[in-house]
Amino acid sequence: MTDNAAVGEIRDTRLADALSERYLSYALSTITSRSLPDVRDGLKPVHRRLLYAMRQLKLEPSAGFKKCARVVGDVIGKYHPHGDGAVYDTLVRLAQDFAQRYTLVDGQGNFGNIDGDNAAAMRYTEARLTEVAWALLDGIDQDAVDFRDTYDGEDSEPVVLPSNFPNLLANGAAGIAVGMATSIPPHNVGELCDAFKYLIKTPNVSIEKLVEFVQGPDFPTGGTLVESKESIIESYRTGRGSFRMRAKWETEDLGRGMYQIVVTEIPYQVQKSRLIEKIAELLIAKKLPLLSDIRDESTELVRVVLEPRSKNIEAEHLMEHLFRQTEFESRFSLNMNVLSADHTPKVMNLRDAMQAFLDHRQVVLVRVTSHRLDKIARRLEMLGGFIIAFLNLDEVIRIIREEDDAKISLMKAFELSDIQAEAILNMRLRQLRKLEELELRKEHDDLTLEQTSLNKLLGDNEAQWKMISNEFTETKKKFGQKTELGRRRTIIGSVPTAIIVPIESLIEKEPITIILSEKDWVRAVKGHVDNTADMKFKDGDKHRFSIHAETTDKVLIFATNGRFFTLGCDKLPGGRGHGEPLRLMIDLANGHDVLDIFVFKGGRRAIVASEAGRGFIVEEDSLIAQTRNGKQVLNLKDQQEASHMLMIQEGHDHLAVLGTKRKLLIFPLDELPTMGRGQGVILQRYSQGGLADINTLKLEEGLTWQTASGTRTETNIGEWVGKRAQAGQAPFKGFPKANSFK
Repeated sequence: MTDNAAVGEIRDTRLADALSERYLSYALSTITSRSLPDVRDGLKPVHRRLLYAMRQLKLEPSAGFKKCARVVGDVIGKYHPHGDGAVYDTLVRLAQDFAQRYTLVDGQGNFGNIDGDNAAAMRYTEARLTEVAWALLDGIDQDAVDFRDTYDGEDSEPVVLPSNFPNLLANGAAGIAVGMATSIPPHNVGELCDAFKYLIKTPNVSIEKLVEFVQGPDFPTGGTLVESKESIIESYRTGRGSFRMRAKWETEDLGRGMYQIVVTEIPYQVQKSRLIEKIAELLIAKKLPLLSDIRDESTELVRVVLEPRSKNIEAEHLMEHLFRQTEFESRFSLNMNVLSADHTPKVMNLRDAMQAFLDHRQVVLVRVTSHRLDKIARRLEMLGGFIIAFLNLDEVIRIIREEDDAKISLMKAFELSDIQAEAILNMRLRQLRKLEELELRKEHDDLTLEQTSLNKLLGDNEAQWKMISNEFTETKKKFGQKTELGRRRTIIGSVPTAIIVPIESLIEKEPITIILSEKDWVRAVKGHVDNTADMKFKDGDKHRFSIHAETTDKVLIFATNGRFFTLGCDKLPGGRGHGEPLRLMIDLANGHDVLDIFVFKGGRRAIVASEAGRGFIVEEDSLIAQTRNGKQVLNLKDQQEASHMLMIQEGHDHLAVLGTKRKLLIFPLDELPTMGRGQGVILQRYSQGGLADINTLKLEEGLTWQTASGTRTETNIGEWVGKRAQAGQAPFKGFPKANSFK
């Protein structure tokens, strides 16, 4: 024997080719035999083998329970040669009413809970099939589906289940294969039955019409679906999308204006214990300012109690805040990637998936009918022999008693088939009564009538679909909305409107005076203080800004880098001492300074301008910054800085611009664009210098400016009114030499 003969054929192959060939085989095996469900029965191989093994153990719904260890042993020993842990986990999930919309396994014992606790060991738990699982197996012993050899060739297993229940859409599926995945939410079977019946009548029905029946997912844990109808339709049209789910909650009055919120249903596949744990972590981190405490008072029913921090907080605001921050709101993705009847992975839309199930049910109906016809033909053949025997009873008895080969003699004497002769020889003496003859004739007539009816059914496509439609009627009757199991659990809610959660509702409203020094130290003194000049500052520092506000206000800061920063007045340091450096609260770059500080009121308009004389109008509502880094509004060229920010007073219609070279220009405000961000437009043109000051005015009332002795107004200003971007001219006599309107 040569060495080559001993080791087999050796071929030179590139490593890349060998790897890709083997990886492709692995990928195909994972896709078709592990991770993706079959569109016909909605099951993966492990689920199908588990249910079939339980049927073989005679664990029908009316039977007693058997230990799960016995079930798992049969599954891995006969059909599914994998780990017992994986098979038991599958069995447990099929029995969990919080994980499976229509459970396929009826469990007895500890099968885990919504908190994420594990089930007891398989030696302690027991199981049997549910009515839903029994419906999936209905007809499996009537040649309804093909069988194949098991992994060891000693037994056979079904390729697919007959599925007299729309399991794929009713229970959903999830799985990750190689390069593809599937995610299908559960639906209400009563709604599905109505949709299937309509699809039978109208094969080309639109997705919009189907969504009138199938309104959206129906999760076992309930909750509220808050996805728009347009989004739901689009998801079902493409087979891809997502569904937005929220917890179901209600308020309980505690008297004296106090209340608490009770969450009774949480989104699907959210572990309650983990959810509460994460909320507690957020509470400790002070990221849930509206919430005071959370308690879990659940029994078999979910009851999570939320205590607001203040009775002044609206329940809707608190829940909206929690929906944004926690898993009280979640999304369930839709990716209807399934194996078609020819085992090809395909993303189907709702109608395609439903039609594939209908096609499967028609195939099952035809196969079951053909199987029944074969049984009837065989029985009729036997009955024909029995009737011949009764008509010639004496001769039959003589042949049996006297002939050596009674079977051959009977076949020759009465032209019987082998089956008929064998059946006559196997008859018991008690069946020779006259009554038996009458019963045989009646049975023969009944079977002949049934045979005619079934043959007619096989040849009538319309009659087949009518029978399938009737099956859906029966399914709805058993599992539909009028039953406790089938009632819709997930509420179809409306799309929530954007609610601005008023965090300030937590804060007690008190008057304060905000003081900012020359060196940018900030503090908030209680009360509205008018005389701030006598306040103490650090050595070498002095007063710069002081404004009146409330603790519930927000203060906006405009800096020379063109950015606006936002601070909550409740977060400002108290009035004791010198305060704190402003730069610890905002990320103001070195080399830049604060230009202005004001209280946010909303709805106003402001003018921002650079020292180069460019600017624009900006809406106050757009200036709020969400981060310490602020919000860039005025874009600046290198070596340039922002120089002015001015609120436009109500009724003012013109802008006065003053250059550093003492040139004044007045032009209409409507010549300035309103922008969210940019460099702006030229306010005043300079050959030298830049922008000194700006002021708004009402043209008919004249231009006003401040002096040491008070306020002065000049009404004769028509000479200085022009167009934006002009140079202007020297101001009128008496204008302050300080070259400022302030």
